[in-house]
Amino acid sequence: MRFINIFKKESPAETERRRSNRSIAYVAAFFSVLFFVLIAYIVEYTYYEAPEDINNTYNPRQDIYAKRVVRGCIFSRDGDILAKTDTDDQGNEKREYPYGPLFAHVVGFSTHGKTGVESSANIRLLTSNKFVTERMVNILEGEKNKGDCVITTLDLDMQKAAYEALGSYRGAIVATDIKSGEILCMVSKPDFDPNYIADNWEAINSDPNSSVLLNRATQGLYPPGSTFKIVTMLEYLKEHGEEIDSYSFDCNGSFSYEDNKISCYHGISHGKVDITASFAKSCNSSFANISTSLTREDFRKTCEDLLFNEDLPLPFTYKKSYVPINKDSDTSELMQVSIGQGKTQITPIHMNMITCAIANEGTLMRPYVIDRIVNADGKQVKKFRVKEYGKLLDEKYCTILRELMTKVVEEGTASRLKDTVGYKAAGKTGSAEYSSNKVMSHAWFTGYAPLEDPQVAVTVIAEEAGSGGEIAVPMARKVFDAWAKEK
Repeated sequence: MRFINIFKKESPAETERRRSNRSIAYVAAFFSVLFFVLIAYIVEYTYYEAPEDINNTYNPRQDIYAKRVVRGCIFSRDGDILAKTDTDDQGNEKREYPYGPLFAHVVGFSTHGKTGVESSANIRLLTSNKFVTERMVNILEGEKNKGDCVITTLDLDMQKAAYEALGSYRGAIVATDIKSGEILCMVSKPDFDPNYIADNWEAINSDPNSSVLLNRATQGLYPPGSTFKIVTMLEYLKEHGEEIDSYSFDCNGSFSYEDNKISCYHGISHGKVDITASFAKSCNSSFANISTSLTREDFRKTCEDLLFNEDLPLPFTYKKSYVPINKDSDTSELMQVSIGQGKTQITPIHMNMITCAIANEGTLMRPYVIDRIVNADGKQVKKFRVKEYGKLLDEKYCTILRELMTKVVEEGTASRLKDTVGYKAAGKTGSAEYSSNKVMSHAWFTGYAPLEDPQVAVTVIAEEAGSGGEIAVPMARKVFDAWAKEK
């Protein structure tokens, strides 16, 4: 029997060959991994990023798509047609909006530029994913293929309720699903009829005072007024949380500090108030007093954590909200900011996002309006995922803020939301001064429902309407009621 001598010494040539083979294997493995990473990136880019790049309004490929594809439809969450393309016998196409001005800003238009969903989903609407043989036949016969359709998150009944509630006021109403980030309704006034945008384009653009094309929900910047007391209260809780039970303030209608004076709405005297009453009754004097105990740098950090002065995770064109507070702010600016006045500005959608985060234990879900893409035959092409943006504030502060917002409805300025049917709501009102005329104010409300398991957040701004409690709260209630009827 022969044995292999495993202890035989390897020759230098064999050692070199083995090292060489190992090096080749390493190089081969490296390039194999690199190849698969490249393939994965190409797949991800093609599926996720390429449509967005092509969707850029400056990309000329969109014109090529439009010559080959009939623009697809846009639907509500329940299948109502919000936009469609009709083609006559001569092959002329006309974009139609069955609900006229009802969805004007959120759905948008596709003539003379594009806005709203018509813009954000443009390339999707101009892409056809019908069966490949059918597409090939149409191409060979010189016929256009039917584009894919967009199913939005928009709720027709809630949109109608918001539109009717806002009435003749300028302003905006937006409602969002707290748990998912779905935008359920978005109304902005003054509005326009997208069916006639081409006919009225010259008149609209020649009028320097016209703002009908502005989506006030995402682009309208307003002083938040007392709705900002949510933010001020959050900072107070962070710095003086242990003192909230002992806080007391005697309101005689105004508060003066270092030659600066803040008055309550219409000079109302609230008497002796604790933290809960200060918030529920929206006492400007008490909050100005609170502001004097706050650290400016920390206050700014809290505002930035809530996305003031920051980019927002939104699918629409929007404007950044702004808060001026910083380490160099003087007492006057600090007091003004604490009650949502001065240079502080916010969009309704941003206020809605802050409300959603508070109602969702501090976590903000990314707002979105497109639920899925289907081809012309209704077969799903792409489903958009619910995405978490991140934690804006600690859960322990959310618990206290929600308790305070509940008291606003039960005992304070939002009492017109009491005795609702099928749900109970919480929120915060605001009456924001916007000029040197202290009598005039914008009416605000932002809140959520139901109390035990928040599902929907509604935010209202009615320009030059007066009291948030008297004007904005009843508007919000109509939207909440429409939501509750479907549950």
